[in-house]
Amino acid sequence: MPDQSTAARALAVAVRSRTPVLLWGGPGTGKSSMIRALGASLGVPVVTVIASLREPADFAGLPVVRDDGSIRLAEPSWARELAAAGAGLLFLDELTTAAPAVQAALLRVVLERVVGDVVLPREVAVVAAANPPEVSAGGWDLSPPLANRFCHIDWPVDPARFLEALASGWDVPDVGGERADYDASTSDGDEPEANIGIRVRAAVGGFLKSRPTLLFDVPNEMATSGRAWPSPRTWDMAASLWAEAERLSASDDVVMTLISGCIGPGAARELLAWRREADLPDPEAVLRDPSSFRLPERGDRQFAVLNAVAAAVSANPTRERWEAAFQLVEQAVQLGSSDIAAVAARALAKCVPPDLPALPATMATLAPVLDRAGLLTRRRPGRP
Repeated sequence: MPDQSTAARALAVAVRSRTPVLLWGGPGTGKSSMIRALGASLGVPVVTVIASLREPADFAGLPVVRDDGSIRLAEPSWARELAAAGAGLLFLDELTTAAPAVQAALLRVVLERVVGDVVLPREVAVVAAANPPEVSAGGWDLSPPLANRFCHIDWPVDPARFLEALASGWDVPDVGGERADYDASTSDGDEPEANIGIRVRAAVGGFLKSRPTLLFDVPNEMATSGRAWPSPRTWDMAASLWAEAERLSASDDVVMTLISGCIGPGAARELLAWRREADLPDPEAVLRDPSSFRLPERGDRQFAVLNAVAAAVSANPTRERWEAAFQLVEQAVQLGSSDIAAVAARALAKCVPPDLPALPATMATLAPVLDRAGLLTRRRPGRP
């Protein structure tokens, strides 16, 4: 379990990236106070909805007949408040007191921010808090579909932090402040933000190439399936949070807390250990000098490198970069890794620069895959 300071920083990163996040902790440990303090520090309203006091219609919408006889799903007042504000925190408190029917109604709210017929603004973050079912008043385990929509963070008791809060209030960690532009071109360091995301997603892809059984692994027991577990959705969440944490120069403990909160601690430890061992290169450095780079021998590392390079070219598909990337595809074919080369070639096939005089002849060896991508119907290898 992370210490409370690490948990608070992880919470702030998740809110900043608009990833639904769920704080787990005993009653009276300061979860609600921290969430309200975080909202105040960001200058946005915190709208609290206690799940056990609501009906499914409070989230799915109440059917109302219009004058023309059609039906609309009317949103509750708290949803109108957040929609009018344009930004804020939707705080779903006491989540484990929500009955199964209410949990089912929350599925679209948490994942898509849809309440009735209203779509909450992009700047609304979904934050929840829950007590373990054994200490909840009439508690329920979270259903696996609802649990799989959150990043789960354990909130421990911290006597020293509580004594500080008594004197000066809850200290909200500084993670760079609120950011309105999620497509900013630079991070807190010198590396472009897009490049950070490419590196991280390539690492996740390479790891899953080596451990495909971890892509979707629902726990057998209800108690554990109501927490973090691996699925394509949570792997995507983990990659987004990992990239956001790196953009903010967050600590290794925060990164571990966020990733394990999405896919579970076991898979997170395996992923980070694989990443350290793989020592993957910067895709931009590879594109600058592809002739001196040699692909790793292991297939999972080849997969990670090639996909990172292909993603980098897709973000900026100049002729020089495209040709440099295809040198690596050809190298993979020569190493006997045509299946891995085909995945990267398929991505490159979607961003062929218009001034490329002819496609490389190597494309012919990958024809079945590229034909499905629609490339070979437009231009044949070796021809202008």
